[in-house]
Formats: sequence, structure tokens, C-alpha cells
Amino acid sequence: MSTKRLISIIVASILGIILLSAVFTSWYTVDESEQAIVITFGEASDPITESGLKFKMPWPIQKVEKLSKETFSLQFGYEQAPNGEITASFDKDTKMITGDDNIVLTDLVVQWKITNPKEYLFNVQSPQELLHDATSASIRSVIGNSKIDDALTSGKAQIEADTTELLASLIEKYNIGITVLNVKLQDVELPNDEVRSAFMAVTDAEETKNTKVNQAGKYENQKMSEAIGEKDAIISNAEGLKTARIEQAKGDVALFDKLFAEYQHNKEITRERLIMETLDAVLPNAQIYIMNDEGGTMKYLPLQSLDSNKQTTPPADTKTEEGSGQ
Repeated sequence: MSTKRLISIIVASILGIILLSAVFTSWYTVDESEQAIVITFGEASDPITESGLKFKMPWPIQKVEKLSKETFSLQFGYEQAPNGEITASFDKDTKMITGDDNIVLTDLVVQWKITNPKEYLFNVQSPQELLHDATSASIRSVIGNSKIDDALTSGKAQIEADTTELLASLIEKYNIGITVLNVKLQDVELPNDEVRSAFMAVTDAEETKNTKVNQAGKYENQKMSEAIGEKDAIISNAEGLKTARIEQAKGDVALFDKLFAEYQHNKEITRERLIMETLDAVLPNAQIYIMNDEGGTMKYLPLQSLDSNKQTTPPADTKTEEGSGQ
């Protein structure tokens, strides 16, 4: 075989390989769970999100990068096998100081997805590593502004919300094509058994204190209700007594007005009558006699109650001289 023919075969083979390469590298497929971006001489085009068979210029003119549209999970502070078993934990990453100077270990999961393939591929060398660092900064900042009671008990939901908001704002500033969906705290605990036991004792004491405070509040409300009831009863009785006294005073004034009118009409008879009534009221059981100036005795009736069915020995007589004022 001549050299010229050999060269022709080699050239034809190379052209065939190039042709086959062009044919096989000009088509690509995008699945429903994927998004693709075509890169032409290092410059990225707009993302392709629709699934199906696509055409592009052959390699090395253009190449395709495919990225998933699914949601990813970043495990912060531990590693987990597909079967759910914890294979490793990283206390150095999860050890944090709370706002009241206590140490806690905080594990969490960050759910995220790629929303801008172009930024994800070209704005940073390792987007997931940057996401991990941003997660560490966010959770440490939130835990540093929280009390240990909130981190271990009822404040976890607020810590998750605050961490999600802070992490999302950081990722948005970095422009790495990632959107943070949410942050879920997996475990927040104290670093050792001794500290954990001491905290549980404090928690129990706090619950006991709250119980006592609630009981005291209930007792206070009960006594306040009783006191208010007694106060209202006293006020009501006082108002009733006040009304009775006022009516009695009005009656006394009306009686005095009538007596005064009678007195002005006949002063002597009214005066004697008042004396008789006063003596009868002061000495209800006495036999009262009125002595006139002539030495005679005149008995005014009725000066006492008379009981015709009962014989009694009359007490010592009380004698008053008319005009003496007795």
C-alpha cells in the first residue's frame, strides 16, 4: 500500500470519527426532573427547563450541563445513611453559645433547590460548601440571640423561622443560584450528661414554680371575688340603712312639725301630754300619779298597760308635783 493511499485512509477515518462525534453530540435529552444549560465556548445560555429531545452544536463548540430540579437536603452537624442511620456527627460544627452563655449542640437540616443554573455553575466554585458555611453563620447568630430555655423547649419553631429568614437573605446576597426552602432543627441538646441533668433539674424547678404561681393566682382570684362580694354586701346594707335612717329622720321631722303645730295651738295641753308620754316611756312599769296644788290626787290614764286578767302588787308610787317639772 502506498503512502498516499495510507494517508487518505487515515484522513477518511478521522473525518468519519469527527462526523460520528458531531452526530452523537448534537442531540441530548432533558428529563422532567432536570434542567439544562447549554455552554457555547464557555458562555452559558438561558436555562432549559422543558423536558424532551434537544439539539445543539456538536462538541467542542457547545456542551450541556444538566442539573436536578428536585429539592436537596443539607445535613448540618451529622451525616446520615440512606437507611436513616446516623453514620457520623460533628460536635465541633454544632457546638454553639446561647445568649445567656450556655453551650448547646445543634443539628439541623436545610432544604434547598437550584433555581438559577447559570449562577449555580459560574458564580462560585463550590455552592454547597458556601451554603454550609452560610448555614453555620445563620444558626450561630440565631442561637447566640436566644436563651437556652427557648433552644431546648418551646422556642424551637421561632429559631427555625429566624434561621430560615437569615439564611435565605445571605444566599440571596451571594447570588449562587440556590433558594432555601426551610430549616428544620433535628436535635438541640446539652453537651454532656451532667449538664443535661442539671438543666432538667432547673426545668423541673421552673415548672414547679409556674404551678405554684398559678395556684397562688387562683387563690388570689378566689379571695378577691369573695372580698368583692362582701364589699358589695356591706355597701348594699349600708345603702339600705342609710335609706332607712333618712326615712326615719323624715318621719321624725314630720312628727315634730305636727307636735310643734299642736304646741302652738295649745301649749299647756301639749306640754303636759309630752310629759306624760315621756314618763310612760322612761318608767313603763311605774304607777304614776300627778299631784295638783290643792293636795288632791288626779290619775291620768292610760299611763301604763292594764291587765285585767292578772293581779300584781303595784310598785312604789312615784309622785310628781304639777309644775315642778318631774
